[in-house]
Amino acid sequence: MNLASPRIIKDLLEKHALRPLKRFGQNFLVDEEALNRVVAAAELTPQDTVLEIGPGIGVLTQELAKTAKKVIAVEKDRNMVKILQETVGDFENVEIICDDIRRSDLPLNFGGSPTSQKYKVVGNLPFYLTAPVIRKFLEDTPVQPVYLVLVVQKEVGQRICSKPPDMNILAVSVQVYAEPKIIAYVSKNSFWPKPEVNAAIIKITPKPKLSGLFPVSLFFKIVKAGFTQPRKQLANNLSRLRQGFGGQAKYDKKKVENWLLENGIQPTQRAETLSIEDWLKLTESFCFDKIHERWQNY
Repeated sequence: MNLASPRIIKDLLEKHALRPLKRFGQNFLVDEEALNRVVAAAELTPQDTVLEIGPGIGVLTQELAKTAKKVIAVEKDRNMVKILQETVGDFENVEIICDDIRRSDLPLNFGGSPTSQKYKVVGNLPFYLTAPVIRKFLEDTPVQPVYLVLVVQKEVGQRICSKPPDMNILAVSVQVYAEPKIIAYVSKNSFWPKPEVNAAIIKITPKPKLSGLFPVSLFFKIVKAGFTQPRKQLANNLSRLRQGFGGQAKYDKKKVENWLLENGIQPTQRAETLSIEDWLKLTESFCFDKIHERWQNY
């Protein structure tokens, strides 16, 4: 059954007395070209394990199962799980799990080999899940996926893939862990029901884990301080960094300016102009008030 059809989807939902739930972001991808783009971006082989997030009624699941060795489809909506069992139940390589991916420990457990199992994450995500899902698989999961291929809101995809001088805190949060790129844009007309905004297919390739020279929490404290007021100069924003460690006063602005200059950054620059490498250099050289001796506390 070709599920990439609004008519077929409507019939399936009516059969089960269901409607798409806006609170779950249920907009089904019905554009075969876009589906093919997603599958191609994942570079699937017959040896691959795929973790699909938010399979819905199984439109993308069917396409993934044609190539991958194993597809683990994680769906939060119990009603959609009933439809999935009907639409992809004949695929022996598909496992359906009813769970909330944000709280699930599946990436640690599936395949029975938490340290060696390679897997790819694919999903037509509800737009509200984009940041939590990316954070989970890049920051919180010991075994990162080979790739994440996600359908996300177009504007969010563009923000994630931003480069200096147009960086933002979301871009830094993703790019410190991975290389993101936009594969294609997808019109809102490619979904049913039609969402209010267009979408993008993004591919995120994780980098090797950050070295242990400093805690990741310190890196993000510095980045967040830099972006506190994005239109202000870095020296002003970073002088408030002390408050992020529980202090009341600001750092001496001259010291902050020297810290920036020593790393090849002008104090008058804005956070949006800095690269990932700039933020890493600032973190590695951070040493105000001997806070570096207490990094482990942050």
